Amino acid sequence: MIRAIGWHRLRDSWWVGLLLSALLAGLYARGGVAWLLGFVMLVPWLRALDRQPGFGATLLSAYAMSVTFTAAVFAWFGSAIGAYTQIGSTSGLLLLLLAAPLFQPQIIVFALVRQLVGRSHGRLLRALAAAAAWVAAEAWLPRLLGDTLGHGLYPSTLLRQAADLGGATGLTLVLLLANEAVCATLAQRHTAGWRAALRPLMLAALLPLLLAGYGLYALSPAAAPVPAAAAKPLRMGLVQSSITDYERLRREKGAGAVVREVLDTHFAMSYDAIERQRADAVLWSETVYPTTFGQPKSEAGAELDREILAIVAAARAPFVFGTYDRDAAGEYNAAAFVSPDAGLLGMYRKTRPFPFTEHVPAWLDGPRLRQLLPWAGSWLPGTGARVFPLRLADGREIPVLPLICLDGVDAGLAIDGARLGAQAILSLSNDSWFSGHAQGAALHQAVAAFRSIETRLPQFRVTSNGLSAVIDAHGSVIAGSRVGERTLVIGELPVNELQRPTLMLAWGDWVGRAAGLFLLGLALAVAWQRWAARHAAAAESAAALRWPVEVTVLPPAARWIAALLRGFARLALLYMIGAILLGDGALQSNTLAQIRAFSAVFLIPEVAAWLVLRAFSARATIDGGMLLLARGQRRLELPLSRLAALQPWRLPLPGNGAWLRLADGSRWRWGLAGANPWALAHAMHASGFPVQVDDGRAPALALAYARARLAVRRGWPDRPWLKFGIFPLLLATPAFRLHQHIAYGSAFGEYYSYGLAAYLTTFALWWAAWAIGVVLCAAALRALVEIGTVVTLPLRRPALSAAARRWLEHAALAALYLGLPSWLLLRMLSS
Repeated sequence: MIRAIGWHRLRDSWWVGLLLSALLAGLYARGGVAWLLGFVMLVPWLRALDRQPGFGATLLSAYAMSVTFTAAVFAWFGSAIGAYTQIGSTSGLLLLLLAAPLFQPQIIVFALVRQLVGRSHGRLLRALAAAAAWVAAEAWLPRLLGDTLGHGLYPSTLLRQAADLGGATGLTLVLLLANEAVCATLAQRHTAGWRAALRPLMLAALLPLLLAGYGLYALSPAAAPVPAAAAKPLRMGLVQSSITDYERLRREKGAGAVVREVLDTHFAMSYDAIERQRADAVLWSETVYPTTFGQPKSEAGAELDREILAIVAAARAPFVFGTYDRDAAGEYNAAAFVSPDAGLLGMYRKTRPFPFTEHVPAWLDGPRLRQLLPWAGSWLPGTGARVFPLRLADGREIPVLPLICLDGVDAGLAIDGARLGAQAILSLSNDSWFSGHAQGAALHQAVAAFRSIETRLPQFRVTSNGLSAVIDAHGSVIAGSRVGERTLVIGELPVNELQRPTLMLAWGDWVGRAAGLFLLGLALAVAWQRWAARHAAAAESAAALRWPVEVTVLPPAARWIAALLRGFARLALLYMIGAILLGDGALQSNTLAQIRAFSAVFLIPEVAAWLVLRAFSARATIDGGMLLLARGQRRLELPLSRLAALQPWRLPLPGNGAWLRLADGSRWRWGLAGANPWALAHAMHASGFPVQVDDGRAPALALAYARARLAVRRGWPDRPWLKFGIFPLLLATPAFRLHQHIAYGSAFGEYYSYGLAAYLTTFALWWAAWAIGVVLCAAALRALVEIGTVVTLPLRRPALSAAARRWLEHAALAALYLGLPSWLLLRMLSS
C-alpha cells in the first residue's frame, strides 16, 4: 500500500512529467525513427501543467521546461558557444541554460496562454489557443536559431511534405495539437472512461494520417510540374575543403600561407569538378575567400582577385563562393558570382548575420560591449533576397537564389527568392563550429532542406567541413558528405521554369502570423462577449424602468408605407451586391454609376422611410394609470386597465414593434415601432399594471424571432454615423493616398496639378465609394445574421436562438471592422 502511494505521488509530481518530456524531446531531436516521439513527447509535461493550480506554478513549470528542453535538445550549442568564445564547454552550456527563457520563449508563452484560456473554456479551445500561442511566439519574438518542433519530422519523407502548405511551423502546430489530443485522451480515460476518450484519441491518430496522405500526393507524379522538353539538369560541384579555424592557422603559418593553402586546395578540387566530373558550375563555402573580392584592400589582394578570375575563365564555368563585400557603410558577409566571360557579375550580401558573432545592433554597440565581447563581429546585414544568373558553358542561364548560413533558417527569404524567379537554391555555410557537434550540423542541414520543400526548389548546399549536400525538391539528400572530411560532392538536379505552386509561395510564411491574428481575435471576442453580457444585463434592467421611452406611433397605413420603402431599400442592396459579384462592369469599377444606383434604389427610399417614421415619433410614459404618447402639443392616452397584451409584429418592418391588444379583444389602431415589447411589459408591470407580451394569437416562431432580435443591445459600433461615416473615412484615407502616389507621384499630387477643388472632389468620391462598400458589406452580413437566426428557430429553444443571435451580431461586427481593414492592408501591400 505504501509502495503504491509512493508511486502515485511520484507519477503526479510535476517535475517528473517535465523531465520525461525533456528526455523524449532530446531523443526526438536526434532524428531517425525517433520522429515518432514528436506526437507524444510533450504529453507528460502537459499532464503536469493540467495539475498546476495557478499562474505562478504554471510560470515556474514553463521556466523549468525551457531550461530542461534546452539542455536536452541544444546542449551541443552551449558547448559550441563555449568553444567559440573560449570560455569552455561547461561555461557555455551554463550560459545557454541561464538564457533558456530567451532562447525558447515560446514554451513560456504557450504555458501561460494555456492556463489562461483553460480557466474559462474547454479543452478544445485551450489546445487551439495554446498551440497558436506557441507558433505565434516563434514568429513574432526574436529567436537565435529559428528552430521549431516541426524540423524534427524531417526524417519522415511523407510527413515533411506538408511543409509546402504551412512550412515547418505548420508541422509544429500539428504536433502540438496531436500532443494535446493524447493528453486529453489520458485525462478522459481516467475521469469518464475509454468511450469518452475515443474522440480525442481519433483526432490524435488522424493528424499524422492526414500528413502522410498529403505526403503521398506530394510525392506522386500528379503533383509534379510538367518539365520543359528535353531540359538538362543542373550539375554542380560542391567543394568541402575541411580547412577550418583560420585564426589558428594564421598564427601557425601566417596569413599569406593560409590564403595560399585555401585557394590552392579549392582550385585543385574545382579542376576535378569541372574537368573530370563535368560539373556545370562550382560552389565554395561561406567566407572561404577571407578578404573582400572585387574591392581589394592591398596590391596582394588585387593579385589574388586576378588569379581567381583567371581560374574561372580557364574553367569555362561559373564559380560562386563566399567572400566579403564593402561600401561606404561598412563590410558584409557576401557571396560572389563570377562568370568566365563577364568576370564578377554581382554580390549577394548575407541578410541575417549571426547575432554578436557577426553583427551587433547599432543601438547596442559601443566600446564597453567590444571590451566585454572582443570576438563580436561588425559586418552589416544585406537588404534581402536576390536572384543571380548562372551562365553555363552550354548557353543556358539559370536564375538561382543564394543563401548564406543563417539565411537558411528564414523561410521568408527562400519564398521571396522563389517569387523572384529562382529555379534553384545555392546555400553557402561555414559550419566549422559544428566540427565536434554532428547533431548541430544535421539540424542545420535539415532546416535548410525545409526551404526546398516549402518552395519546391532544388538546392545545392556547401559547407566548409560538412554537412554538404545536394537536396531535391522533396527535401531528400541525393548526394552528400560527412562532417570533417575533405571531399568533392557532385550532384545534378532538374531545374524547371514552370514553378510548382505551393501555399507557402502564395501566402508566405503565414502560419505564425495567422496564429497571432487568431489569438487577437479570440481576445477581442472574449472581451466583447464579457462587455456585451455585462452591458446587456444592465441595459435590460435599466430600459425596463426608464421613462419616457422614445417610440414611433404608427397607424397601419403609415406603417406599411414605411415598411415597403425600407423593405425595397434593403432588397435593393442585396440586388446591388449580386450585380457586383456577378460581374456588372459599371457597378464594379465606375464610382459615379455606383453613387447613382445607390442613391436611386437605396438612399432615397431609406430617407423617405426615415421621414415617415420621424413624422410619427413620440415619447411614451406612464402617468396616473395612463399610457401617454406625446409629440409636441399632441397627445394620445390609453388607460392601462384597458390594455391586455403586447403583440410583437410578425414581420419586423420598418423595425421592431408591437400592436396593443385591448381587454375586449380588439387591436388598438396605433402600433408602437422601435419599442421592445418585453421591456414595455416589464415597466408596466412595475407600475402596477401587469401586461403579457403574447396573447396567444401571434405564432410561436414569430415571437421567438422577435425575442432573438431584441436579445442584442445595439452599442456604439452600430451607430450609423460611425459605421457608415467615420469608418469609411478611415478606410478611404489610406486608399486615396495610395491612389495619389500611384497616379500623381505624391500624396498631394492632384492638388499640385489641378488645384484644391479637384483634389477634394476626388477625395469625396473615394469616401463615397468606400461608404457604399461598407453599406453593401454590412447588408450582406446582416442577411447572414438574419438567416442564421431563422435557422435556429425550429429548435424551439429561445435561449439558444438568443445566444446564436448575439454571437452572429458580434461576429458580423468583427468581420466588418476587422475584415475590411485587413483586406485593404493586403491590397496595399500587394500594390
